[in-house]
Amino acid sequence: MSSVLATTPVSTLRPLKTVAVIQSSYIPWKGYFDIIHDADLFIFYDDVQYTKNDWRNRNLIKTSSGVVWLTVPVGKDENRRICEVRIEDPRWAVKHWKTLQMHYSRAPYFSLYKDFLQEVYLSRQWHSLSELNQFLIANISTRFLGIDCQFADSRDFSLTGHKQERLLDLLKKAKATHYVSGPAAQSYIREDDFLEEGISLRWKSYNDYPTYKQLYLPFCHTVTILDLLFNVGPDAPWHIWGHRRERPAASP
Repeated sequence: MSSVLATTPVSTLRPLKTVAVIQSSYIPWKGYFDIIHDADLFIFYDDVQYTKNDWRNRNLIKTSSGVVWLTVPVGKDENRRICEVRIEDPRWAVKHWKTLQMHYSRAPYFSLYKDFLQEVYLSRQWHSLSELNQFLIANISTRFLGIDCQFADSRDFSLTGHKQERLLDLLKKAKATHYVSGPAAQSYIREDDFLEEGISLRWKSYNDYPTYKQLYLPFCHTVTILDLLFNVGPDAPWHIWGHRRERPAASP
């Protein structure tokens, strides 16, 4: 199976307009990919503090008993950056694969992604959480959702400052003119600081996603992207951003 490189060397980046910057997450939900779709350049922000009991190393799947967590074991040390988080026990991978098989093998499009996921869970050994997350996100984006976006890592830029100042420094060095962010950041981002640097902000809304047929009720939006892929297959992009445009008429 040919792989997609998670990041592009800074020296070869295309001229940019819209940039998104987010910490990597483990098989994140569809809203994460909605932001990637809006960006010309997506930067993994993994040289920041690792947060315990967050989306960095776990995500939700649907089962007949409700939603359950798939968690990559990474230890309890909170004094480290995301890019420093190591995966020491390899047994999690087989367990995750068997869990996905158990709960999704009857999904209409499970077989379409089976080879890729077997490669991830059975044929590779992952020692870095950041590398695992970035590989999954980049491949799902480009191979299965058809997103035309470049990827970079914040470690590829020489950054200064802290918190918002550091983010602004990253955006300036990425030559961003627009910054797309999830709605939660509105509570702490000072928009005027971005405008002073010639960077306009675009706030993403997650309020308009249509439902789709999941294997188990009740319906839940906030599960891993794998749930959407397994259930709707190639129509997944329509369920994330395509529904905002008129659906093309079916071929005769």
